[in-house]
Amino acid sequence: MAFILIVDDDEDFAEAVATVCRAEGHEVAVAYDAAAANVRFAERLPDAVILDVMFPENPSGGFELARSIRKKWGEIPVLMLTAVNQQFPLGFSQKDIDPAWLPVHDFVEKPVDFEILKTKIADLLARSRRFNGE
Repeated sequence: MAFILIVDDDEDFAEAVATVCRAEGHEVAVAYDAAAANVRFAERLPDAVILDVMFPENPSGGFELARSIRKKWGEIPVLMLTAVNQQFPLGFSQKDIDPAWLPVHDFVEKPVDFEILKTKIADLLARSRRFNGE
């Protein structure tokens, strides 16, 4: 069983993702903003993070939090969930993943297909196990 932190300001969506993760046998914590996520990190480091891009208080808050996670806690795998391509025609894709600018391991566009999400989470956790030497 892995410990997954979900960070998303949409409470209903975050709880739906948490339900999917729990059904897969994982322990889950949910934070609805970056400040709450930082509190969760101080309490217990997750094996993986599922992170939204945009937050009401900061439209690029997810990018900033991903950089902060990398800087403070190293290679914790991050799966970014985003609706940014629906709201802005940025063409955001995996080609934008970068160790400095966007230090995440993968991303999934919203609306999320939960079967794809489960596969991405399994891949993310496999990466976490490799990182931790398991």
